[in-house]
Formats: sequence, structure tokens, C-alpha cells
Amino acid sequence: MALELINVTKRVGADVHIHETSLVLEPGSFTTLLGPTLSGKTTLMQLMAGLERPTSGQIRFRGQDVSGVPVQKRNVAMVYQQFINYPNLTVFENIASPLRVAGVAEKEIASRVGATAELLRLTPMLRRMPSELSGGQQQRTAIARALVKDSDLILLDEPLANLDYKLREEMRDELPKLFAGRERIVVYATTEPTEALLFGGRTATLFEGRVTQFGLTSEIYRRPIDITTARVFSDPPINTTPVTKVGDQILVGGTIRLPAGKAAAGIGDGQYTVGIRPHHITPVAQGDGASLEGRVLVAELSGSESVIHFDLNGNTFVSQSPGIHPFEVGSVAKMHVDVDSFFFFDGEGRLVAGGP
Repeated sequence: MALELINVTKRVGADVHIHETSLVLEPGSFTTLLGPTLSGKTTLMQLMAGLERPTSGQIRFRGQDVSGVPVQKRNVAMVYQQFINYPNLTVFENIASPLRVAGVAEKEIASRVGATAELLRLTPMLRRMPSELSGGQQQRTAIARALVKDSDLILLDEPLANLDYKLREEMRDELPKLFAGRERIVVYATTEPTEALLFGGRTATLFEGRVTQFGLTSEIYRRPIDITTARVFSDPPINTTPVTKVGDQILVGGTIRLPAGKAAAGIGDGQYTVGIRPHHITPVAQGDGASLEGRVLVAELSGSESVIHFDLNGNTFVSQSPGIHPFEVGSVAKMHVDVDSFFFFDGEGRLVAGGP
């Protein structure tokens, strides 16, 4: 029952929307497509669903080539960021609509709609029309319609983006549980690395129509194969700067010397690009790390964390740390860096060492 993409591409005129891609999604899997806007996530999902045909390559499901099979003939459910509901049907009938098309018995429809509505906190609204709902309630209705169908393949294209913060957090926790043990293939698209980490499972990172890495989410986060993947999987953006490794030290900008740390123990002297995640640069000392000073450009303080942007030899670096650390814009801030968590990339941007 696996879904296989074999050397799939998608071109529109001279534009390549999806470069050659091969993926295997197993039954019972939860896969996150992680990438910035216009990286190809929605196009890849449309290819999986049958809404788009690949320009080349094959899409196979249960061992059969379904590349040219339209979405109407597949057992697929898809939810978009922008909710889509039937305006002339009640919430109950919106959720029940795919079951009625499938000829499901009335008693089972009532049972499945009721259970799904309860899960998504829609029970008090089942008799309402979509126009009587808030935006978040309408999106939950669209999600419920996808879930109640119990499809072989469920595609969720940033479905939580329009929900309020509290409900979004709750749904992030609940979504993977909804499909546990149901042998469905679930694909979830997002721009947020935090969501991928919360969901676990497997992740495919995308950038400019290319899948840069595919595997266990935790492994990709810890060991991105290249600097592009590291950037996709970091929010705030990962800090990068050219360095020179000389013995047990690295030189930043030719003037700042830092200990090379454990991450660089296995690589030779030479030129590299270092990647430092923002939470590895903090105003508070971290073990045996090192310190550096930069001029504060922006200080973003919330009730739980501080994000400080500072200038270091003409490069903008970002620090992210828990708690409130007030800095005045224009002041010189002393920051501590965890040198053992540095990523080292070669001249072609490939990871050669590092990571927690």
C-alpha cells in the first residue's frame, strides 16, 4: 500500500516546479513536507493526489502506476490552508458529504460525523451554516470532512495556519494521534520547523522544487546533509559565516579566535562555513563555550524568550534564549556560543562535521 514517487518531475513551460524526486511513503507513516513558501510543497501534494500529472516519472500506489489516474478515482483527502466548505450545507452535512457520495449507511454516517465533530470541538455547531462560523471553525470543519472520509492518503497543506494560537497548539498535539495505528499515509506541509519537530515521524525538506533530504525528522535536524537543509530546518534562521580552522582554533573574520570544539575534531585545517543555530548563542554562558561581542541591531522580547540580532564584523547574527534579556539597540552585547554544536560545511555546502 506504499505510495512511491519514482523520478517524478513537474514542469510548466520553461519553469521547473519539481525537480526529479523519488520518495517512498509507507502505510501508517506521518511525513512532513518542510520548506519555505514556493518551495514546491503544494505542487508535490497535488501530484500525490492526482490533481496534477507529472511531466515525467511515475507515481505508484499499492504497486500500481496511478500517474494518470484523476483524483476522483482515488481514495484521497486534501485540506488546504484556505478552508473550503459547501456554503449551502450545515456543518453536519459538510462533514458527511464524502460519506454520502460513497454510499455509507445513515447510521454509520451519524456515528462517524459525531465522533469526528467531538474530536474537533464542532459538536455544538453541527446545525449551523458555514456563514455562521468563525474562520477557525470553518477550517476545523474542512479538516473534519477530510478525517471522516478515512482515506488511504490524507494530505494536509498548512491546515492550521488560520486557527487561533491555542487551538493550533492543541491540534498540533492531536493530529499525529488521530492517525496512529490506522495504516493511513499522512502528509503534512508546513513552513515551520517547530511543527516538523513536534510531529516527529519523517520529514522531507524542500527548497526551490528540490527535496534536499528525506528521513527521520530528528536525524535531519541533528545532521542536515548540507547548508540548504540546515537553513530550511532553522527558525530563526541559522547563523552562517566563513571561518578558517587552524589547529584547535577557528578564525572568524580573521580577527576573532574561538576554540574549534568537539564538532571540528575530525576535520583538517582549512576554509569552511560554520552554521550556528540561534539557541546556541545566548547571553548566558553555556558550559565550556566561548564568547564574542557584537553591536545590538534588534531586540525582540516576549514573555518567554529573547531574540537578539547583533552585528559581528559586518554579519548579522541571531541569538535565541529563554527568559528576558533586555539589551539596548546600539549597545555592545557579550554573547556566549556553544562551539561543540557548530556545523561545518565545505566549499560546496556539504556537511563535513558537527551537530549536537
